[in-house]
Amino acid sequence: MTESGSRETMALMKPELLLDVHAELGEGPCWDARRGVLHWVDIHAGQVHTYDPRNGADRVLAAGEAVGCVVPAWNGDLLLALRSGFARLDLQSGALTRLVVPPNHPPANRFNDGKCDPAGRFLAGTLDDAGQAASGCLYSLDPDGGLQTLVTGVRISNGLTWSPDYRTFYYIDTPTRQVMAYDYDLATGTLANRRPVVTVPPELGWPDGMTSDQEGMLWIAMWGGAALTRWNPRTGQLLDTIPFPAWNVTSCVFGGPDLGDLYVTSACMETDADCLERYPHSGGLFRLRAGVTGMPTYVFGEYSPPAWQH
Repeated sequence: MTESGSRETMALMKPELLLDVHAELGEGPCWDARRGVLHWVDIHAGQVHTYDPRNGADRVLAAGEAVGCVVPAWNGDLLLALRSGFARLDLQSGALTRLVVPPNHPPANRFNDGKCDPAGRFLAGTLDDAGQAASGCLYSLDPDGGLQTLVTGVRISNGLTWSPDYRTFYYIDTPTRQVMAYDYDLATGTLANRRPVVTVPPELGWPDGMTSDQEGMLWIAMWGGAALTRWNPRTGQLLDTIPFPAWNVTSCVFGGPDLGDLYVTSACMETDADCLERYPHSGGLFRLRAGVTGMPTYVFGEYSPPAWQH
């Protein structure tokens, strides 16, 4: 597929329903390459799911409170961003160890989307659970336990991803309807030169979770838009829209042996009976062949050299 995208090819892509579980707020998919499984969360249910594509099994562990996102760690555990802060989950025993609570974390806030950078840091953002106050932040947890605050004044911290050379970081605060780009210093994990690169029109829904492919294009899930979209951040152009039988499409990640499978989560919350009749698989977990290779899910505490350094 060329950088501009092939509308004929993309239009033929149809999402495959893997789990028709009607998750209230399915989110945060991440591909665990070591295990060959997909981790994802149902936020308000406080559930961490592990889906095995080899047999279709979906294991569920309880986090004990709302869980915004999950990432694999170098030692085989999972790192979680819970309502109240960061924690470690032992996949074998289910034991949860609390690690870091951000200073001055408002009790009405909870963590939402997040993922690791190529240097093994865990970036995760917060939101006011009522979706009103701009009291959220984007944090970066270092493998040594240090915590940086990268962005403040956020309403609904959502999708985040990097360019293939790791020099650009992309970030969504959903109510702005924009994807912001930053220069990213991989050595220090700091941001600079904030600028908008994509603006999502209201008729498409709200920009939610996001990932990127090896061509540098952005894949954005559309809350209230029943679709997954692909954008060129260099031009701001919408390249393709892939319809889904779920009204609230929440996030996406590349996985599979060749990083060519796109796993997509959704939510059934904020859908009435009429909406569920039209979008009966809201809250399901989906997969599609994207026609491109995606960026990997990075591991907490493990450095992944940029391709241009190989």
